Amino acid sequence: MHHAFVLVHSPSVGPLTWDPVRCRLDAHGAVTALPSLVTVAAAGPPFWPGIAGIVADAVDQLPADQPIVIVAHSNAGLFVPVIASRVARPVRGCVFVDAALPAISGSTPVASPEVLDFLRPKATDGRLPQWTAWWDEADVAPMFPNAQVREAVSAEQPRLPLSYYEESVPVPAGWDKGPNGYVLFGPPYDATAREAAKRGWLVDEVPGLHLHQLVDPDAVTRSITTMTDTWRLRQSREKR
Repeated sequence: MHHAFVLVHSPSVGPLTWDPVRCRLDAHGAVTALPSLVTVAAAGPPFWPGIAGIVADAVDQLPADQPIVIVAHSNAGLFVPVIASRVARPVRGCVFVDAALPAISGSTPVASPEVLDFLRPKATDGRLPQWTAWWDEADVAPMFPNAQVREAVSAEQPRLPLSYYEESVPVPAGWDKGPNGYVLFGPPYDATAREAAKRGWLVDEVPGLHLHQLVDPDAVTRSITTMTDTWRLRQSREKR
């Protein structure tokens, strides 16, 4: 049975950031799940069990025993190990799309000390503004294909607690034993893509800004499916 694609958005934004890719996968006959993490602010601290639980619940709605590929964007990459450990079915691989990388083992801080220094002055009563309000307009506007998409995506963004960024996420041992891949859009994730390559992962580049899956969902979908098709071909050859 072919795998299903489980699209995991960053908790800093919402599921609409993956919706164009989901639509294209569905149009090609793929099975998909796109859980919403916009309520995780109420689930912690710690926040990671709620994230893993929401995704696991969505996976439970897929056809029984269907294997999955986890596709995570941005900050959601940090939660891939706990998601893979929590879901009750085989994980055929994980694709990190312009995403943060978890550690191989131990735990991974959600934010670096430098990022926390950037965020703390922005918090009001322990809550941060919506993610797109962190940046200058000149940086935010080009990430969206048009004003309508920006309005819709912005409307569903949560205001996360600062404590979300202050926690660390555990990394279950062996989470990366299956195939993994990285799809790079561009800086500042180019160094992260190099780290993925050092880990022996497949790496592809679809040049764009951080929400490029909204701007060119066809190219991003093609990169993801080409990567997973490559895994399947390699595995079939190894079985011969």
